[in-house]
Amino acid sequence: MDRLMTTLLLGLAAYRATRLVVHDSIGDRLRLKLEIWHAKRHTSAVRTFLRDLVACPYCAGWWLSTATALVWFTATGSWGRDPLGLLAVQAWAVAGVQALLNRWDDTRTGE
Repeated sequence: MDRLMTTLLLGLAAYRATRLVVHDSIGDRLRLKLEIWHAKRHTSAVRTFLRDLVACPYCAGWWLSTATALVWFTATGSWGRDPLGLLAVQAWAVAGVQALLNRWDDTRTGE
């Protein structure tokens, strides 16, 4: 039960981080700079990848979920204690919670 609650809380944190990067006005300046940087060499695969990453809640969410889980595993000492497969499954579960919350957010009206 403890691992389930941790996964849900990490999923909520990853969802919030994803909203911050992809949608919130605090990230507008960064997204604009990234768009201008991409336009200077729009055929660059790296620039296109980074621009698309910041624009997609599912793409950014996966990376932010993984980072959130890795920080948690490191901070709690799970990284060296628990089997790597278990940590990978939990990181994927965090990404799943984040994706479900983003999907729910996509269906809301009024935004």
